[in-house]
Amino acid sequence: MELLTIFVFVIGYLLITLEHNVQIDKAATAIITGVLCWTLYSLSGVEVHHLTEHLGQHLSDIAGILFFLIGAMTIVELIDAHQGFEVITQQIRTRDKRRLLWVIGILTFFLSSILDNLTTTIVIVVLLKKLIADPKDRLYYIATTIIAANAGGAWTPIGDVTTTMLWIGGQLSAGNIVVKLFLPSIAALIVPLFLISWKLKGEHKELEKNLGNQENEIRTGEKRLVLVLGLSMLLMVPVYKMITHLPPYMGMMLGLGILWLTTEIIHRGKTPEHKKSLSVLKALERMDMPSILFFLGILLAVSALETQGTLPGLARWLDTSVGNMDVVVIITGMLSAIVDNVPLVAAAIGMYPLTDIPPDSRFWEMLAYCAGTGGSMLIIGSAAGVAAMGLEKITFGWYLQKISWIALLSYFAGIGVYFLLNGFA
Repeated sequence: MELLTIFVFVIGYLLITLEHNVQIDKAATAIITGVLCWTLYSLSGVEVHHLTEHLGQHLSDIAGILFFLIGAMTIVELIDAHQGFEVITQQIRTRDKRRLLWVIGILTFFLSSILDNLTTTIVIVVLLKKLIADPKDRLYYIATTIIAANAGGAWTPIGDVTTTMLWIGGQLSAGNIVVKLFLPSIAALIVPLFLISWKLKGEHKELEKNLGNQENEIRTGEKRLVLVLGLSMLLMVPVYKMITHLPPYMGMMLGLGILWLTTEIIHRGKTPEHKKSLSVLKALERMDMPSILFFLGILLAVSALETQGTLPGLARWLDTSVGNMDVVVIITGMLSAIVDNVPLVAAAIGMYPLTDIPPDSRFWEMLAYCAGTGGSMLIIGSAAGVAAMGLEKITFGWYLQKISWIALLSYFAGIGVYFLLNGFA
């Protein structure tokens, strides 16, 4: 029965990887795969009380991640509904191509450390379409955005879903993530900025002065209030966890509640139609629910493999055949350019319990960096890349020829900085 469960997982994994080819939403595949894996495990002769105990324990951990993501996504959607990101993007005024590239890269890097890399990429790509008329130049800016968004998400506990998983799971503490991964992530940003700068010369002909909607009824003060409060609530979550020792989703839900209450108060005098468009209910409608269901399915499938002993067995095989854990993590990061990094990190968590590799160990630090940045090597290797591909119609071949080698150097630059700071294994 274990072999059949592995077979189902592999088939599901392949369908998820080939989502664009088979034209089946990966969330549907993940849900079916997760439930089937647990179904097969339940038919393997395991005792009922052990089955329910293991499933309940895993479901509790999974729910914590999902509630965290739901809260974070809703806060981001609320900020976007209030056009809060325009407060930031309207400050960009430079016409110089190289200077603009650095501004965009740094802005993306730090935005992604607070928001998720997908949302950040969408915001920046929309901005670039309004700033840059030349489509050839714009491709290089968007490619930089992909790398910067993935690098920025790797060094904070709320910047990338895989880093969030490691933080919530107890593999990494918030302070340690920032201290150990900030400089490697900076290196992963600086390398592409320098290399792509050489491809850009001169100035852009025209910058669009007004990036906002002239007909919107949202006052500037409301935009700024929702932006500052929303970002503050996101940044408050790690602090809340350190003070209260409660799970991170509790802090995220508190932040969402405060922002929700604030928006209800400031919109009391508006018409019902306008108020509804700026409400949490509207934000929930816009939220990427298929991604939540995808995470649920993947985490269920991986937890089934962990419970039946497949992942611990795979970890022992890797230890024997490869030996060097740094190499294992680096390969894992490179694989994330081909397959989704969420199941890769979930599998690693299942393979290596905290009793074997304690929290804040070198392995977990490198896994957070490698899984977060490795996807930049291919346009389909990260949510940021896929989003940019859809918004700008970047071809797989163009990115592979022009950018992949830069992303590869960026990836190893961060690894090199990590080794210089922490020594070689």
